[in-house]
Amino acid sequence: MKQPYLFSVVVPAHNEEQYIGKCLQAIRTAEEQAEKGSVQIIVVANRCTDKTAEIAKQYGAEVVENQEKCIASIRNAGAQTASGEILVTVDADTYIAPETFKEIRSLLDSGKYIGGGAVPTFERASLGIAVSSFYVLLQMLPEIIKCRGMLSGAVFWCRKRDFDAVGGFDPSLVSLEDLDFAKRLRQYGREQGKKYGTLKSKIYTSARKFDQFGDWYLIKNRKLTKRIFTGKDREAADQFYYDVR
Repeated sequence: MKQPYLFSVVVPAHNEEQYIGKCLQAIRTAEEQAEKGSVQIIVVANRCTDKTAEIAKQYGAEVVENQEKCIASIRNAGAQTASGEILVTVDADTYIAPETFKEIRSLLDSGKYIGGGAVPTFERASLGIAVSSFYVLLQMLPEIIKCRGMLSGAVFWCRKRDFDAVGGFDPSLVSLEDLDFAKRLRQYGREQGKKYGTLKSKIYTSARKFDQFGDWYLIKNRKLTKRIFTGKDREAADQFYYDVR
């Protein structure tokens, strides 16, 4: 009889054939340090017209088809299929470190953490990316002050039961669903005397948005950037997230 999965990793993917192989290989490499066979990979193929699903299956991933234009709903669709004790979400252009699962298990088993996120590093750097990142940070300042500190994201991790307890990602948000989830998970943890953690493992992410739009795009289009940070502007979200690639 097959042992139950320890980790379920949800990877939302919209036409990600260029990146998803590297993402899934990083997950499988990290699985070797945790325990081989302990990781269930769920790729949510969202409106894909390329080879994303085919590549995912080559890495032993379960593929869930999804047609929604809402990243919160896309991630939740993957979580509904998850059977592991620990739920992890990883974007398709993000590459976790070999020790990631080992670190996540250690933090959760300590009893001190409800879950948390990570701080990714772009695969390439430039002045435009640096200035744009600082500008985005300024846009988030009101939330940072309200939360009394920055909440890490990119790779989310927590026990599946705690994900369900906070209601997963909010499908009413077409952007900023990650910040909202982090806030609710941290608050839920505080109620149980636990902390929201940040992985020390090195996480890398592509600079694909900058590659596609230009390193100074967010600065040159500040009105659009501000609209994205409302979380509920469908037109802005489509223009920057859902109707690209």
